[in-house]
Amino acid sequence: MTRSAKIMLLGDIGVGKTSLAKRFVFDRFDSDYKTTIGVNILTHDIALPADCEGAPMRLVLWDTDGDFGQTLFRTSYILGAAGAIVVADATRASTIHQMSRLADAFEERFPGRPVSCVINKVDLLNPAAPRPEGARQALLTSALTGAGVAELFVATGAAIWRRGL
Repeated sequence: MTRSAKIMLLGDIGVGKTSLAKRFVFDRFDSDYKTTIGVNILTHDIALPADCEGAPMRLVLWDTDGDFGQTLFRTSYILGAAGAIVVADATRASTIHQMSRLADAFEERFPGRPVSCVINKVDLLNPAAPRPEGARQALLTSALTGAGVAELFVATGAAIWRRGL
């Protein structure tokens, strides 16, 4: 039997939440930017790693509107979330600080549920640029090239499985 897990995609407008989800689910990148209004829901079945018994899991990705910010935690959209992926844009420091705030808020609202912090658009990053002070440890991804995307979603699914959520 395939276990299902609701994963929230959180972050400011334009950080690449939708692009990451589409790269993962459809293995494509759309350069046509359209702002998400409300929530888009995508599903994708994966096989978890060997340490999770290679179990099948259906990831139900809730791609949220970046305008929600902290108010998301007062809506019904967030209910039933098994985990979160919180996304920032490598080229906008303010989104990295917001990523940390949203991750903290998710952990406060859902203690014990995994949160993956992600800095997306690393293909645009100056490698010599320092990480902003106070930023959480984050995975680096590029929805454009696909770098780190599949690993991000599989790792999040595995963390949910390991916690029995």
